[in-house]
Amino acid sequence: MKLYNSLHNKIEEFKPIVEGKVSMYACGPTVYNYPHIGNARPIVIFDTLKKTFEASGYEVKYVSNFTDVDDKIINKAQEEGVNEDAISDRYIDAYNADRAALHANLPDATPRVTETMDAIIAFIKDLVDTGFAYEIDGDVYFRVNKVDAYGKLSSQKIEDLVVGARIDENDKKESPLDFTLWKQTDKGIKWDSPWGQGRPGWHTECVVMISNEFGGTPIDIHGGGMDLKFPHHENEMAQSCAHDHSGLANYWVHNGMVNIDGEKMSKSLGNVIWARDFIEKLGGNLVRWVLLSAHYRAPLNISEETIDTARKELDKVSNPLKQAYVKLSLAGASSKGEVIDAEFGPFIEAMQDDLNTENAFMSLFDTVKRFNQNLRQREIDVDVVANHIETIQKMLYVLGIEIAPIVLSDEDKHLYQKWNEAKANKDFDVADNYRQQLQEKGIL
Repeated sequence: MKLYNSLHNKIEEFKPIVEGKVSMYACGPTVYNYPHIGNARPIVIFDTLKKTFEASGYEVKYVSNFTDVDDKIINKAQEEGVNEDAISDRYIDAYNADRAALHANLPDATPRVTETMDAIIAFIKDLVDTGFAYEIDGDVYFRVNKVDAYGKLSSQKIEDLVVGARIDENDKKESPLDFTLWKQTDKGIKWDSPWGQGRPGWHTECVVMISNEFGGTPIDIHGGGMDLKFPHHENEMAQSCAHDHSGLANYWVHNGMVNIDGEKMSKSLGNVIWARDFIEKLGGNLVRWVLLSAHYRAPLNISEETIDTARKELDKVSNPLKQAYVKLSLAGASSKGEVIDAEFGPFIEAMQDDLNTENAFMSLFDTVKRFNQNLRQREIDVDVVANHIETIQKMLYVLGIEIAPIVLSDEDKHLYQKWNEAKANKDFDVADNYRQQLQEKGIL
């Protein structure tokens, strides 16, 4: 398995901490609104990465959190006159519904910040006690200049970093680069701490949840969107260096951003696509295919052309599969076969090459081409067809594409026979009627 490691900006051979096992964490959403299609991309990418590892023989523990403490959550709760957990629960449910609709398995653990507060406060206190953090007027800040490795992940030097759009200017801090670990507040949800009532800073939460879920650091893989690389992941790594003397993760994996018709998705442009609307319109399979159509590290541009291309490619796979299920069912044969290693091998090798989905799709299409040749035989070899079905379905599982087997009932078989008879008799109006019924049943 090879992965592009953002820490070193190159593709590297994956070497797990524990042989045969993978520990992987991806930053989850801040749950104050419905997920948009940009949020859906890491859902699909890291689910696909997990499935690739598992298909390669690894045992994977995958964790992704929910950030359920945030000013936006508090503001929305106050606007609606409800508790913060009512807002968080609503959008966690929505996120999980979109995850399921995209055929992504639920991670092995989905910790919430509110459930981790005691550990977060203890972590921050340790940083204060060791001099890596300091308190001013109830707020706690991290001393960036105490960590020599700061800037290593994002390839930046401390002296080159200045106060800007991504760094809050605050006269109280020792350095403009120092970031908040604890924020004193009297607004919204808050907790008691050694520095007064408040809530934690965003950058600290994931570090603690990672340590809690995996029993310490480092872990094998930490990932998320490219927009998290700096300052979020850089700040996470700095805290882990200070607290645990580890870089938090050995491999840092970041997916590219999503654009809409060549433009960055933003509320100001009015081009935000909610994931649930996109899935409802196109279906989970097609949306997932679109999200995998570009290499995960590259920007993904969603357009009508992108969608049309993905639809044609998906049909190229799904149509012969459905046809094969029908033929085997008509023949009274089982669709259960054995994976053809010579076909699956090139596919999984492409996926093991830093999730090279372009080459994996090509391998899949090559297999489908040979599959079609078998289906066109006057007398199909049911065993060969079943083996191809098993192989293609295994590829599709890794990609997260679900095409349900078709098993014909006696009524379906009778309808199918009537359709063929009408075609043979050139009774096309009747044949069209039968065809429509078969299509409504999902048989054609």
